[in-house]
Amino acid sequence: MGRMFFLLCTIALVFLILMETAFSTLSPTGVNYEVVALMSIKSELKDPYNVLENWDINSVDPCSWRMITCSSDGYVSALGLPSQSVSGMLSPAIQNLTKLESVLLQNNAIYGSIPAEIGKLEMLQTLDLSNNKFIGEIPSSLGRLKKLNYLRLSNNSLTGPCPDSLSQLEGLTLVDLSFNNLSGSVPKISARTFKIVGNPLICGTTSGTNCSVVSPEPLSFPTDSLKGQSKAGGKFHHFAVAFGASFGAAILVISIIGIGIWWCYGRNRQIFFDVTEQYDPEICLGHLKRYSFKELRSATSHFNAKNILGRGGFGIVFKGSLNDGTLVAVKRLKDYNMTAGEIQFQTEVETISLAVHRNLLRLCGFCSTENERLLVYPYMPNGSVASRLKDHIHGRPVLDWSRRRNIALGTARGLLYLHEQCDPKIIHRDVKAANILLDEDFEAVVGDFGLAKLLDHRDTHVTTAVRGTIGHIAPEYLSTGQSSDKTDVFGFGILLLELITGQKAVDFGRGSNQKGVLLDWVKKLHQEGKLNQLVDKDLKSNYDRVELAEMVQVALLCTQFNPSQRPKMSEVLRMLEGDGLAEKWESETPRSRSGEGQRYSDYIEESSLVVEAMELSGPR
Repeated sequence: MGRMFFLLCTIALVFLILMETAFSTLSPTGVNYEVVALMSIKSELKDPYNVLENWDINSVDPCSWRMITCSSDGYVSALGLPSQSVSGMLSPAIQNLTKLESVLLQNNAIYGSIPAEIGKLEMLQTLDLSNNKFIGEIPSSLGRLKKLNYLRLSNNSLTGPCPDSLSQLEGLTLVDLSFNNLSGSVPKISARTFKIVGNPLICGTTSGTNCSVVSPEPLSFPTDSLKGQSKAGGKFHHFAVAFGASFGAAILVISIIGIGIWWCYGRNRQIFFDVTEQYDPEICLGHLKRYSFKELRSATSHFNAKNILGRGGFGIVFKGSLNDGTLVAVKRLKDYNMTAGEIQFQTEVETISLAVHRNLLRLCGFCSTENERLLVYPYMPNGSVASRLKDHIHGRPVLDWSRRRNIALGTARGLLYLHEQCDPKIIHRDVKAANILLDEDFEAVVGDFGLAKLLDHRDTHVTTAVRGTIGHIAPEYLSTGQSSDKTDVFGFGILLLELITGQKAVDFGRGSNQKGVLLDWVKKLHQEGKLNQLVDKDLKSNYDRVELAEMVQVALLCTQFNPSQRPKMSEVLRMLEGDGLAEKWESETPRSRSGEGQRYSDYIEESSLVVEAMELSGPR
């Protein structure tokens, strides 16, 4: 009996040692210390859009939580909440995330002081608290972060001196303390790039301090620091199954469960890094104005999520109000090729600005800095066609038949100008209802064509990666990646069908009413002579039957699968205006108009090319 008791005690001791080694984040009661720390951080923050909704105190493992990255041994290694419109204070409990390597909280509205406890995070390599509302002094404890590579505290309201302790850090690549209210002497900091411009008490005319940027270089980040922004989990998760003893026997089981790969909640969320305010306001390109990043950030209320007008493949569009009260739309570009340089970007912007037409969205300004590219457009008060198709006023559709026809004509005129009247020619490559904006008079304005591929007037086509939206992309573009002006003609044909039917180009998941691909459905009903079933039910009987039949015919001519058989936009406009449609319709064989028996959905299913959505205006 004594030997059995000794054996049980030995097993228990071994178990405790193993538990302490493998699960050091767990308290004796089984609570994960990192979970407690993260919940403390959550409790101090104000989260208006519930981006931290799946942070749960009852969770054993936080590695699958949004905005969290874990290392292979199960510890939290990165906390990333950039541009999430969170406010509140940063909890000192962050010190309990002892293996933290990266903290990215930039572009929010977090206030209060920077916790001195951050200095206890011995593994920390990246700390970005820029573009917030932090006050107080920079903690001298940051000087204990021997592995710190990247420190950005710019655009806050920090006061007091720059800590001498930062001069003790030898591995710094970038330190950005610009645009605060710091004072005192500046210690010698060994960072390859050190920015302190915009601190009046240091950089004033009487201070004598040289606040110019020191050796600016492209930013580099630790590989592991940012990978969690595209995947929140994907790590080995540890957990223990408690052992029990019965009638003198003990069983110890420690299991490691397999790999779970999680799509991160924010996989399309944009991560933007703040920039210096160094720019020359005298630089202008024609009628364009060059804005500072600080000015546009202020205009959009710190790029507040409440001001988002639309988001897509090129970036996010925010509603903004300039200092003089002018309303604008600010497109903050993502994944722009920064290595291309300032001159190339200005050249592209200048080319875009040369396309001026009443039915094209006018580019009125831009912002270009080390790490940011933004475009400024007039604000379109009536949003996009897609966003207004289902809207009603006093029980009547906002877009009645007359307005829908005028939208078709205006869009055709805008595309005609891009294709045939401006030099170089411009292919939009994503013509659809969501990208046609409406001004105060509901006049159609072709939205953000400016970042589409510019086509030299000597070229007939360009070959590149497919960009567009399923249901709107021409078959040859899906099959080969080759686009031309006829690619836009196809998209325009689908736009006509959206205007007629009020439906999306691909309308899956509606049970018995499922229509699948809009083009295939329209062709079928047209062949059966059931045009009345195509019309948006919201219009009821308030439409012109002759104009309906003509618009359907134009749409079918535009969406022929062979691009050489599609009309040019100049022909399309004439047909919509009542000139030459009958002749064009009769000259095309029914077989060519139907795509030789093949359905458009077949092209979608057979395409192996990656398609990037480029929704450039408001959502439907």
